[in-house]
Amino acid sequence: MANMAISFQKYHGVGNDFIMINNLKGEIKFTPDYIKFLCDRHFGIGADGVILLEPSNKADCFMNYYNSDGTEAEMCGNGVRCAVKFFLEQTKSDKNELYIDTRAGIKKLIKNNNDTYLVNMGMPVFEHQDFPSGKLEFENSIVECVSVGNPHAVTFVDNIKNIDAKSVGSKIENDFHFPNKINVEFVEKISDNYYKVKMWERGCGETLACGTGACAVYAILKKNDPNINEITLEFQGGKLYLSGNHEDEIILRGPAEFVFKGEII
Repeated sequence: MANMAISFQKYHGVGNDFIMINNLKGEIKFTPDYIKFLCDRHFGIGADGVILLEPSNKADCFMNYYNSDGTEAEMCGNGVRCAVKFFLEQTKSDKNELYIDTRAGIKKLIKNNNDTYLVNMGMPVFEHQDFPSGKLEFENSIVECVSVGNPHAVTFVDNIKNIDAKSVGSKIENDFHFPNKINVEFVEKISDNYYKVKMWERGCGETLACGTGACAVYAILKKNDPNINEITLEFQGGKLYLSGNHEDEIILRGPAEFVFKGEII
């Protein structure tokens, strides 16, 4: 590893940033410590996670995603859009419809003409081994849990500016109720179809956005009010757009942006 030059590209989805590496030949293997080094914003490249594009016999490619702490993650809604854009660039493909294999199953993506990407994120699951069913209370906040490929705890607040995501988010993430830890979304309602969200990601800490977190918020809103249609979620890094289809699957729409490329030894 020490003598090998690794080519990478940096992408982000509304501020949720990733180190993208073409591993379609399957030659690259990283240890958790090396993932942590790559994601370190002072000593490495700096990112919320690492995505290796790898071969798949079931889809266009496999998205091998790691959190910045070196742990594997099931799914990332912002990351999968970046993975598709990176895959199209690397393979020189002109496809507009692709299938990406993830640890949470195969996801269908559509490239829109305005360079946004639409992802079918599947159906939410409200009963799961990663969290207890029903509502929980943390420091006077009611938390509702859902899995959208990975586990999330959603709580609604009066004023998002008053939320210390690091303190409260870390406590909820590491609570004994969640055997595999959990992602946390703090949500402030602005109107019936517009919400602000502050994000605490399992294995990453506070991030500017989270695609599966957006889906979790939509899932809880839809569960409590079936009449909700398309909503806009404003994260610190930008906006994501959520809707549903006739099969009750969640549709996520948002951008994927190239930042820079380079090599690291």
